[in-house]
Amino acid sequence: MTTKVSDKHKKIKASLGFGKLLDPDLLKRLYAIRDALTDNKAFPTPTVDMASFKTAIDTFSALMTDALDGGKKAISAARKQRELVIKMATQLGHYVEAACNNDLAIFNTGGFTANSNTRTPPQPLKGASFKWVDRGHNTGEVRVRVTTIPGAVAYDVRYAVLNKDGTVGTWTSLTLPGPKTATFSNLTPGTTYSFQVRALGKLGYSDWSDSTNFICA
Repeated sequence: MTTKVSDKHKKIKASLGFGKLLDPDLLKRLYAIRDALTDNKAFPTPTVDMASFKTAIDTFSALMTDALDGGKKAISAARKQRELVIKMATQLGHYVEAACNNDLAIFNTGGFTANSNTRTPPQPLKGASFKWVDRGHNTGEVRVRVTTIPGAVAYDVRYAVLNKDGTVGTWTSLTLPGPKTATFSNLTPGTTYSFQVRALGKLGYSDWSDSTNFICA
């Protein structure tokens, strides 16, 4: 009797990001999958014949070696064979997903790793910073570029005059919808300004960055 998987439980999904792997790492993964599925009683009818799969992997391995000399034909042949073996591995991954009956212990014998069903909660943003601060195209302009922070949805940039005694004047702020370049105009040439940035994420704002001081030209 087959037990129906509860709708409350997410189905096991195989990690199929083969395209991101370098050739040597991909080759290891392919052979591991082939070894795991060969004569595996839990997966008796794989959608790709194991002998054909091994032949395709062996061919890919040989073409990888041929491509090392930099020949265009060899490189092209290796790329085509790479696409083929990835397609075969992907088909097998979907087969293992379906045939394991959502049993992780059985799934793990199929040579694939499962995608995590656990959602990563939002994390506090790392400190914001500027990628660069530079003079603008016109007199009295300063251009700034903030550093991209994963998870940030917006950035606040502010500036103020840096007085000779080290104090700062009134801050003027600008909100950016992304890590874009911002231009501040109508500044006083020869005056030193302090610039700060903070990032906005799902948990709120990061702290303001340390000041970056710049003399307007």
